[in-house]
Amino acid sequence: MRMLTDDLLARVHSRAPGYDRDNAFFAEDLAELASAGYLAALVPTEMGGSGLTLRELVREQAALAHAAPATALAVGMHLIWTGVAKTLRDRGDDSLDFVLRDAAAGELFAFAISEAGNDEVLFGSRTVAVPLPDGGYAFTGTKVFTSLSPAWTRLATFGLDTDSPDAPKLVHAVIARDSPGITVLDDWDTVGMRATQSRTTVLAGATAIASRVHRRLDPGPSADPLVLAIFANFEILIAAVYAGIGDRALELAVAATSRVSRRTGGTAADDPMVRWKVADAAMTQDALWPRLDALAADLDARVDHGDQWFRKLVGLKLQATQSARSVLDQAIAVAGGSGYSNTGELGRLYRDVLAGGFHPSNVDSVHRTVATAVLGPPTDTPTDTQPGPTRQDTP
Repeated sequence: MRMLTDDLLARVHSRAPGYDRDNAFFAEDLAELASAGYLAALVPTEMGGSGLTLRELVREQAALAHAAPATALAVGMHLIWTGVAKTLRDRGDDSLDFVLRDAAAGELFAFAISEAGNDEVLFGSRTVAVPLPDGGYAFTGTKVFTSLSPAWTRLATFGLDTDSPDAPKLVHAVIARDSPGITVLDDWDTVGMRATQSRTTVLAGATAIASRVHRRLDPGPSADPLVLAIFANFEILIAAVYAGIGDRALELAVAATSRVSRRTGGTAADDPMVRWKVADAAMTQDALWPRLDALAADLDARVDHGDQWFRKLVGLKLQATQSARSVLDQAIAVAGGSGYSNTGELGRLYRDVLAGGFHPSNVDSVHRTVATAVLGPPTDTPTDTQPGPTRQDTP
């Protein structure tokens, strides 16, 4: 089932250069996507959504990224949270069903996990979570790379409770936009992915009500299903965006082969070196898609990969982001000097694809995770190694 029509994608594609040029939020795209029901794509039909599987959504997200990577990346952060809720629900855990109901009602979820200098990611937090008498929590701290900053209505975040009798606990909760104590800075001016407007969010006692506090976990690695659900949906849907970028870059490379050589009178498509570059790009994409489809299908089917899930997920994300960059390198080489234009699509895609290295897990963390899964933890640093996503130094 296709949710995103060709006409909608064409309009999204036409607006992408302007958003990038003006460092502007993708407001028109978001309105159209919401009107099409895309924000509730993963919400079960009985809860008012479209009932897509994750595998189906991966294809939609790749198509959206093919048209406008920043739009796909930003709306993907909302879709990650609906994916987390669906993953838990599929496994008999209704603790995040409120996310699905809210998404069906038009609420927009932001992903507010990253903190400057916090290399523990999901395993620790610099944000202070103070318990309130009614069971809610007040959060104080600074979150960076907060997606959808101009438009989100629900902030999915976490912080550290050091006051409760059973402290310390990492508290996961959702804060409504109208809660006092929320300041969104106007500080987004990046090389690429500009339309996401993933600005810094400062919390100063911002309150999550008791019914929106959904986890209290011990700091450090956790076997709680929430951790796998967040990690799996994040890595798979991030990979889908970069797969879409790679698809578009390959398409542009093929289009560039139509130019005619003044030296030979033939097209670039007849040049053996150009053919090699295009073939290399195509094979890179061909190697990615089966892996992406398979892991999304496995999560849908509740396949139990045990502690090998994390190895598979980090490897997928790294392959997707590196593949997109490799394909773009070849596409720019094929296009020649026109690919270096700041206003051209290849130039914009190249700037967008650089963001791939900043999404968890980074290249060092991926190799640590896979090495641990294959070899076991190193004997000299047992306390800093775990079978799941490892600590890392990127947001």
